[in-house]
Amino acid sequence: MKDYIVKDEWKIIEERYVPEHNQITESLLSLGNGKMGQRANFEETYSGPTLQGSYVAGVYYPDKTRVGWWKNGYPEYFAKVLNSCNWIGINVIVDGESLDLAKVKEVHSFRRELDMKQGLLLRRMDVTLSNGARLEINSRRFVSMHNDELGVIEYSITSKDYNGPIKIESYLDFDVVNQDSNYDENFWDAEQSESEINNHYVQAVTKKTQYTVGVAMQNRLILDENGSDQKSTLTALPKKSIEAFNLDISEGSTVTVYKFVGITSSMNYAAGDIKSKAKHIANQAGNYTFDELLANHTRAWSDIWDMCDIRIEGDVSAQQAIRFNIFQLYQTYTGQDDRLNIGPKGFTGEKYGGSTYWDTEAYCLPFYLSTANEEVAKNLLIYRYKHLDKAIENAEKLGFTCGAALYPMVTMTGEECHNEWEITFEEIHRNGAIAYAIYDYIRYTGDKSYLAEYGIEVLVAISRFWTQRVNWSERKGQYVMLGVTGPNEYENNVNNNWYTNYLATWCLEYTMEALNHVNSDNHARYEELIKKIDFPSGEVKKWQHIVDNMYYPKDEELGIFLQQDNFLDKELTLVSDLDPKHRPINQKWSWDRILRSCFIKQADVLQGFYFFEDHFDEESHRKNFEFYEPRTVHESSLSPCVHGILASKLGMEDKAYEMYLRTARLDLDDYNNDTEDGCHITSMAGTWLAIIKGFGGQRITEDQLSFSPSLPAQWNSLSFKIKFRKNLLEVKIEKDKTEINNLNGPAMELLLEGSKINLPESNLILT
Repeated sequence: MKDYIVKDEWKIIEERYVPEHNQITESLLSLGNGKMGQRANFEETYSGPTLQGSYVAGVYYPDKTRVGWWKNGYPEYFAKVLNSCNWIGINVIVDGESLDLAKVKEVHSFRRELDMKQGLLLRRMDVTLSNGARLEINSRRFVSMHNDELGVIEYSITSKDYNGPIKIESYLDFDVVNQDSNYDENFWDAEQSESEINNHYVQAVTKKTQYTVGVAMQNRLILDENGSDQKSTLTALPKKSIEAFNLDISEGSTVTVYKFVGITSSMNYAAGDIKSKAKHIANQAGNYTFDELLANHTRAWSDIWDMCDIRIEGDVSAQQAIRFNIFQLYQTYTGQDDRLNIGPKGFTGEKYGGSTYWDTEAYCLPFYLSTANEEVAKNLLIYRYKHLDKAIENAEKLGFTCGAALYPMVTMTGEECHNEWEITFEEIHRNGAIAYAIYDYIRYTGDKSYLAEYGIEVLVAISRFWTQRVNWSERKGQYVMLGVTGPNEYENNVNNNWYTNYLATWCLEYTMEALNHVNSDNHARYEELIKKIDFPSGEVKKWQHIVDNMYYPKDEELGIFLQQDNFLDKELTLVSDLDPKHRPINQKWSWDRILRSCFIKQADVLQGFYFFEDHFDEESHRKNFEFYEPRTVHESSLSPCVHGILASKLGMEDKAYEMYLRTARLDLDDYNNDTEDGCHITSMAGTWLAIIKGFGGQRITEDQLSFSPSLPAQWNSLSFKIKFRKNLLEVKIEKDKTEINNLNGPAMELLLEGSKINLPESNLILT
């Protein structure tokens, strides 16, 4: 755990230069707008530890994955998001010496900050170079939310005591690599490079996948607040376009470069239009000032914050954390394109390939349901619907038939591309998360028409998978599920993971319920669907038999559900018994030792209690929580939020607050020593859940919105807005009262601490 980020309600601030923290800060201060993103790399040359990263949504590469233990059904490739054109580059050469923070003689001051209210990255540093020249650098940068194909930089150099020549090179560079590339492979082939006054352009295409990205640049140089007629030198290389300015600078003078960059791709334009579109974006931006473009960008962020901000009084650390998580979520996904999804690292790094995981359905969907228009969450579901044929193909590769679907653990296109067998083949609970997301969306929005339009086809295909994946045990006289990996990835190839078994039967039940609804609500569409999916009338009988006869491992004496059949055969020690030098165990222990231990990576049985809490009484909740949480090491970023929500429900205030801070400040404090690889974007939605569902106690109860607040002792108040169907509500929770204001929408009834409340339009309710 690190604690170097300054506590501030609206900013993420680093106040001094520490090389070993640089890659962490690069992740934390990343910028994005849903279509592209950029790590907080320095514009100028930097030879210290860094992960250069500029990413374009949807552009990926199918990296090699074939290994010696190849088996049928194994993925052909591992998809990875690609480091794209370095568009921020501005080299500074003073009297022959390049400005390089890792090599300067002295750093007099250094400050780097992310202003989350504006979506603006700022940096100020005062340094003396090895040749004795002292410079002050001020830079501002944003990736526009107003025009999501535009990046803008203001870069100023002030001479503190130097008089002499200075060279400034503003460039675009496609000669980039990925940190985790196989065999130092380069993924881009150069196509075009141009360097003319106000007309700089580079274009490259990915190998294999043939994605084309075009980047255009326009520069403007200002000397001492006056326009400069300084001529520039233009250079075009196969993957690089450079504009170099040579001038003299004197003590007290400031030279500023404004850089306007348009980034387009074949994801959004025909091949013949990519160049013209990129150039148009850069040239149009060049007609405005930096502050005018920033104002448009800031207004877009203001609209987002007006809807989704969460305000915490009395706890700056908690306030900073939740805003940071919300900020990164909206930088990653805006919901405008149903071809896109939410990668675990978003635009902040390369780990996990930038692909889609079950995290989206299990953790991210509720955030967008409550903070954005209904279409945003719906697009996340449509993304999976469009991949249904691929999910059926994935299942067929493993031997499943008759339209059974297995959604991938990791994907860019719907095809499975995860390269670890125990997850690819065994962590099949992700299928249930897709079905649960459909249920969650309909329950929250009331949009049952989604079932007839899209949902039934997905649900039936998933149910067909579960029907074939279970088998009848003559010995038990019940159905069992063998050889699986549950959410706890510290156990592989187990039998009868309770969560997976329970989720499978729930999927079957919900699919039967959904079929009945469509049949009664839209019989013509039902008949059309039955014919399309070739659904025999007797198929549901098999499903019902599985539902009625599924085996669930349970220990009656302890009153708990077993994570898997043999969990109690393990040495049942507690995390508190572990010597701190062994933590985290995933970095300190062998895999063999981890698999034989009782220690749990993340919520497993408790994930089921989170999804289906109204299926179990409070005593069952408490017994299972008190047994499993003390054995959970929380070495998954997805773990603390679920435990925090359950702890809030059980009145365990200290544990709930501990889990909230752990999930909310996971990256800010680098809890797991891995933030340098990028931020944990999907778990950031869990932070929102920990507040809204945990401390706010928000649920859907009997088709109504309900709240049962429990404010942490450290907070004076908590307030947030939430969209629910046709209403926009504002909730404020204080120590002794809860206020709910209907900001928009018709009169509605809701539940507040179990009591029914009639909420007229724009009326205030006090308890």
